[in-house]
Amino acid sequence: MAEFLDLESQDSIRMPWNVLPGTKADAANCVIPVSAIYTPLKPLPSATPLLPYSPLRCRNCRSVINPFSIVDFSSANKIWICSFCLQRNHFPPHYQSIAEQNLPAELFPQYTTIEYDTTANEKAQAEIAKVFLFVVDTCVIEEELGFLKSALLQVLGMVPENCLIGLITFGTYVHVHELGYGQIPKVHVFKGTKDVTKDQLLEQMGFFAKRPRPATGVIAGVRDGLSQESISRFLLPASDCEFVLNSILEELQKDPWPVPSDHRSARCTGTALNLAAHLLGACVPGCGARIMAFLGGPSTEGAGAIVSKNLSEPIRSHKDLDKDSVPQYHKAVKFYEGLSKQLVHQGHVLDVFACALDQVGVAELKVAVEKTGGLIVLAESFGHSVFKDSLRRVFQSGDQDLGLSSNGIFEINCSKDIKIQGVIGPCASLEKKGPLCSETVIGQGNTTAWKLCGLDKTTSLCIIFDVIKKESPDVIAQSANNQFYFQFLTYYQHGSGQMRLRATTVSRRWVTGPGSKEDIISGFDQEAAAVVMARQVAFKMETEAEFDPIRWLDKSLIHICSQFGEYQKDIPSSFSLSPRLSIFPQFMFHLRRSQFVQVFNNSPDETAYFRMILNRENVANSVVMIQPSLISYSFQSGPEPALLDVAAIAADRILLLDSYFTVVVFHGATIAQWRKAGYHDLPEHQAFAHLLKAPHTDADAITKERFPVPRLVICDQHGSQARFLLAKLNPSATYNSDAPIAPGGDIIFTDDVSFEVFLDHLQRLAVQ
Repeated sequence: MAEFLDLESQDSIRMPWNVLPGTKADAANCVIPVSAIYTPLKPLPSATPLLPYSPLRCRNCRSVINPFSIVDFSSANKIWICSFCLQRNHFPPHYQSIAEQNLPAELFPQYTTIEYDTTANEKAQAEIAKVFLFVVDTCVIEEELGFLKSALLQVLGMVPENCLIGLITFGTYVHVHELGYGQIPKVHVFKGTKDVTKDQLLEQMGFFAKRPRPATGVIAGVRDGLSQESISRFLLPASDCEFVLNSILEELQKDPWPVPSDHRSARCTGTALNLAAHLLGACVPGCGARIMAFLGGPSTEGAGAIVSKNLSEPIRSHKDLDKDSVPQYHKAVKFYEGLSKQLVHQGHVLDVFACALDQVGVAELKVAVEKTGGLIVLAESFGHSVFKDSLRRVFQSGDQDLGLSSNGIFEINCSKDIKIQGVIGPCASLEKKGPLCSETVIGQGNTTAWKLCGLDKTTSLCIIFDVIKKESPDVIAQSANNQFYFQFLTYYQHGSGQMRLRATTVSRRWVTGPGSKEDIISGFDQEAAAVVMARQVAFKMETEAEFDPIRWLDKSLIHICSQFGEYQKDIPSSFSLSPRLSIFPQFMFHLRRSQFVQVFNNSPDETAYFRMILNRENVANSVVMIQPSLISYSFQSGPEPALLDVAAIAADRILLLDSYFTVVVFHGATIAQWRKAGYHDLPEHQAFAHLLKAPHTDADAITKERFPVPRLVICDQHGSQARFLLAKLNPSATYNSDAPIAPGGDIIFTDDVSFEVFLDHLQRLAVQ
């Protein structure tokens, strides 16, 4: 993997195939599509310069000049030739001094990824402030409200002073708080069941009390007729409204409307989010604003309701969704699709912090969070460290900074023999059709440009391509230029307020004809391939009605093994895979058992949450979600990686499992007994104290750098919480297997097949 990690550190890109199948037929045989997982804002190597000017673009295809462009220094007025469309372009006058010994940075061979600061004037930069609009659910018990208030009061002190803050609270009614009216708290109240338009909001909240409403045009922001004075009643710089906000939050009460014992609270989540979107659209359109929704239960009233108020009606389960017996689900999804379109148009982000023992409607909200590039955190309570630490991470600076940026536009250019099928990830199509769009569409397709309202350091897009080159005699002769070129352009607003453009241009060799198989295998990246398969299978499960994920994964894997494995026909024992492919079946085995494919025991909210995180994280993080990492600690040796197998359990070992969403510290039976007896507190057992401490230190290091912060589970062998570890292990020893169990080991009570049986079947089917 080392060479692929080097490529990623330079260009933030991982591709399953780094030597590409050259024709449509070859690509179809490879099963895994020609694709790339690209992280637009991955921190660049420290030596990469930030160029203080706008880039040169090709007159014809608008691609940006790059190290693969051919430069003709000999002509009187120097010319560069575009590597995508071969158009000849003149250099502008200020490039006249360039020569082969005096190149601008964008032509250096090592700067295939480079960033431009395109902010023309520094003044504009200073005026742009981030906006946070808190939308707080008050239909929760007193204790939960207390936890939420203390978490919010804590982060208020961390918000940079020039950021604008607003507050909306909701329960049966929606309350929009005026913060710029410090003498007496003033609140505008809207009925939860009523659909309020933007115009009604402007009218009712007195935006035109001081000056008349403009007769024509859209009303949005200071530029289009709103006075700064009326905007700053609702959105104020953190430094100005800290006192008012603190006092409002401290006095915030649980929703006062009575709830019969056999009913759920009347909670109008959809109406509150709709009003928040209208308010931001009226006050700060096109500015990097985030709606941060804190939800403590299911929406039961108004638009976007997911269940009735009557407790006898259960909240929808996966079974209900499969049977299509949930009329409210489709209505709610349609409502949030409309909301997501509005937010994307305004350039605003929806973040959701859902903390409840019950479902709150994440499955319905998913579309609005994903299309705006919002953050999502799911926890059991507002008092849980998963919620509190994750919320703090959003506002942290320094090493822990998430690198939140806004208003991104992502564009792709590629060679003419390749087309774009679409993108799976947190973005929205800008419907910019062109010759590069493939007829086959997956994810956000039919476009070459996408909107990224919110993005951060790990936001990753999975781009799926279509090779359209047909077989032809000159192809067989391997034409001189057997390179495909890809260029990714990300135009975004950096956290500092600067508008920047990051251009990544990569080239990959293509091969075709006899003997190309070895070349293709040599460029196979198993981790990237597993992640592309995971995103594809999750997407298909949500969009294709009769889709069978296990069957699809198995067929794909068998096809890849029979295509690239070495074997004699019909002799399973002769089957072997190149080391380049040997871990891929293991990834597929764990993917089939993962929470992305298996919905049993998870609610629709949890499944939606897992898939949203999978769709936005980079390859390294996604691989941990698919196949967790396991580290073993014992007296005999230091921490060492262990096989993700039930055989790793031993009475005198501690195991540390990282499955991304949970981090488990698991003590073997003997270790647990010694700990309960307090041996680690005795001076003569220092070594035991160190052994107990080591996995906790490592677990802390993992939780510190991850978002959302994972749940930490500390458990003992044979304890009830041990299930968090056992569920992830390969069941090589089960209650009905003949495998001998090591003393102090364990078995798993499951009917799932083990990896050995899975591999056996795979070999039998691949050689047929």
